[in-house]
Amino acid sequence: MSGVTLRSFAKINLGLRIGALREDGFHELRTVYQTIGLHDLVRVEAGRGVGIELRANHARVPLDESNTGYRMAERVLRSLKVRAKVTIHIEKQLPVEGGLGAASSNAVAVMLGLERALRREIPAEHKLRLAAEVGSDVPLFLVGGMVLGMGRGEEVYPLEDFTPLDCVVATTATGVPTAQAFRDWDELQSENLSRTRMSAPHNAAGKLTAECASDTIKMFSHSVFSWLRGTSTGVSARGGDRAEALLLDLVRAGIENDFERVVFSQHPELREVKRVLEGEGARYASLSGSGSSVYGLFGSKVKAQQAGRRLAQRGIRAQATMTMPRRQYWAKVFVN
Repeated sequence: MSGVTLRSFAKINLGLRIGALREDGFHELRTVYQTIGLHDLVRVEAGRGVGIELRANHARVPLDESNTGYRMAERVLRSLKVRAKVTIHIEKQLPVEGGLGAASSNAVAVMLGLERALRREIPAEHKLRLAAEVGSDVPLFLVGGMVLGMGRGEEVYPLEDFTPLDCVVATTATGVPTAQAFRDWDELQSENLSRTRMSAPHNAAGKLTAECASDTIKMFSHSVFSWLRGTSTGVSARGGDRAEALLLDLVRAGIENDFERVVFSQHPELREVKRVLEGEGARYASLSGSGSSVYGLFGSKVKAQQAGRRLAQRGIRAQATMTMPRRQYWAKVFVN
């Protein structure tokens, strides 16, 4: 039985804006994904026989058809028209329900591992289609680096990478299921809409939801454009200390994660983590995805390590890492 071991890297979200609920039941989203150095290890083995077996070192990792790696393996075998006994070993180092895309990254690791183990190649466009079928943020891990996410998050476009930045990722024991976070967001928007309708003309009330959602998406697009162009501070991100300039612009552009509005109110300990990161010198700090991980971007390794120690003193798991550009991401995915 041939086997392949891969690093299954995490991501953070540099801003996340939630738009209108679509006819397919998903929300329109805009976000900038960024891969980072923290990772799980995934070993994929393929040999004679049939069936898919999952093994993991973490009790909360599902070992059945609900696992993203299992679903990806099914689709890959079907796409390649191959029969094989597939065994997937997941060494979990990333938090479960942490907002770091761990399950989605695992799925892509399974896809890439099966390609190599079976010595078969899936066309690039088919890879993206299979990834989008498994989950909204799965396709980003077929790109790596800094990636613009649109649609429900599955439409991905590579952005120009910037110089790696020191990053601290803090995760509490709180679990924040993404589906619940979206339900809480919808409830908040319904409450806001009800209040607005009371003061709006009757013939305009029906347009409020669509207009507000459209404004949210437009604001994000404007903020990201300003940030990447380096126009929000007047400092060019293409010259001088580019990483530092980008950090300054990220703050000035006002790029935010909408989930903070519902998650922080229910889990104030996560708001406190963000406050500590900012207090320790993070130039930008945010919830990642729907949580429960909160990260901070720092201008130096010394400050990042200091922030990690301060959080550890409070009993909060904190790991120092770096943002991972696309070339480095692909250079390190395969362990063997």
